[in-house]
Amino acid sequence: MTDFGIYTKNADIQALAGVNAGTTAKAITATDVYVLNVEGAINAETWFDWSTAWTATTLDATFKLALTMAGASKCAMIVVNADPTGYSARERETTLDFLNSLYDSAMKVLKDTDSVALIKKES
Repeated sequence: MTDFGIYTKNADIQALAGVNAGTTAKAITATDVYVLNVEGAINAETWFDWSTAWTATTLDATFKLALTMAGASKCAMIVVNADPTGYSARERETTLDFLNSLYDSAMKVLKDTDSVALIKKES
C-alpha cells in the first residue's frame, strides 16, 4: 500500500510510535487515515499550504525535516493514544512527552513568519 501523506510517511510514524505501539493502530491502513487529517491541521495551524509547497517547489531540507517531524510525531501520538496497551503508564507518558516536544519544535520552525515569507517569495 502506498503512503497517502505528502510529507508524512508511514515508516516515520511507525518508527516514532515505537515497537510497543499496537499493531492495528500503527498499521498502514490506520496511519493513512491519520496522515491526511494531521497534514491538513498543520497547514491550517501555520496558515501556509505546505502540501502544495512540498510538491510545487524545492523546499529547503530544514523545512522538509520539520514537516516530516511535525506530521510523523503528531500521527505517532495518535497511534500511542489509539492503543496504549503495549506501554506501561510511564513509557506511554514519556513517549507522548517526547513526541509532543518534537512536534512543538517542528511547528516553531514552520510558524516562523520570516521563513514562510521567504518560501512564498521563492514560489
